[in-house]
Amino acid sequence: MFGWLRQRLPYERKDAGGYEVLTGGALPTAAGVSVSPETAMGCSVAFACVKVIAETVEQLTPHLYRKKGPDDRERATDHPVYPLVTQAANPWTPASEFRLVLGTHFATYGNAYAFVNRDGAGRVAELIPLDPRTVSVRQDPRTMVPVYTVATGAGLARDYDRSEILHIRGVGLDVHKGASPVTLAREAIGLSLTLETHCGGLFGRGAKPSGILKHKRKVTPELMKKLRVSFTQWFGGAANAGKTLILEEDMDFQQLQLSSVDAQTLEMRRFQVEEVSRFWRVPLHMVGEMDRATHANAESMGQQFLTFCMLPILRLWCDALAITLLTPEERGEYYFEFLVDDLARADIAARFEAYSKAINAGVLNPNEARSMENRAPYAGGETFMRPVNTAPAPTNGTTSTEAGNGAA
Repeated sequence: MFGWLRQRLPYERKDAGGYEVLTGGALPTAAGVSVSPETAMGCSVAFACVKVIAETVEQLTPHLYRKKGPDDRERATDHPVYPLVTQAANPWTPASEFRLVLGTHFATYGNAYAFVNRDGAGRVAELIPLDPRTVSVRQDPRTMVPVYTVATGAGLARDYDRSEILHIRGVGLDVHKGASPVTLAREAIGLSLTLETHCGGLFGRGAKPSGILKHKRKVTPELMKKLRVSFTQWFGGAANAGKTLILEEDMDFQQLQLSSVDAQTLEMRRFQVEEVSRFWRVPLHMVGEMDRATHANAESMGQQFLTFCMLPILRLWCDALAITLLTPEERGEYYFEFLVDDLARADIAARFEAYSKAINAGVLNPNEARSMENRAPYAGGETFMRPVNTAPAPTNGTTSTEAGNGAA
């Protein structure tokens, strides 16, 4: 049913050389390695940061709500956009996978794009993720509106209007695009990759640095080559570590001591975990660094992850969905919101204690608390409770005792 809709895509043009395409090419670093979003995935910390942000967006569903009054609302399940953001973005992409793909692009490139395909009446029919490496943004000099250019290969490109592109942008100095966290963190990621390569080479040599073979007489080039091959074959590599060393006559082996860099490699690698993580503002325990995590502070750090890392990202999602998928008239009645209750949940004892206090104070009724726990309501559970030993405070400045005596 969606095949004819894609017939409405703008025609390709061949003058595709005048726009800038975000290639994501590798950039050199002081550590001597080139870092790109692809190579950064080989850095365990960078991959963990991207993964935790993308998968968090994946598991949270953005619901579309309709305002019913100042303090009331309902889910707008009858709106044509609702199934696109909660069930399937298009016939081949589930909504959760759509959020995972765009969340990965956002955490890696600083931008996430999707093509908004509409039917003949202008209604949103499907959302198609776009590769951020093929998308560039420029400003129309006359209207100041952003224009999106998507490379399609073979030197061809298509221009898209702002209403046709769902764009979720991150932090950056560019007016219309976010900066790639990988690009900004390339020095920290490059050093982390270099330390990993160094450790691999160190343990590949039997976890020991090279030594010196000494001979009392002059060694010919042929004998030197033979000794190097023989020594590496029998005593090089982690599998040969610990073997007894047998030398020919008049030869001596002097092992070099571990350098200060080798001795501090573990500390340096641990510091790089912190250095890389701060670019994404991901708490250390979320990337597997548990040295400072305890039962007492784990919940607090999880709340910090939600408050300072995810909520700003989810706000960008909600605003981008609203400005692209809703008309100006609809934005006054409808809005998107992510449910983050599951992320903010404490342990069951603390959670049920909070429910009890909220019910006794009249903030929640029992059925609302059961709904938050995904449990069915029961008859009479919609009644709000209030303590019987409290009364409204008077507004004339007298105490409740004085008011009572006056009434008597």
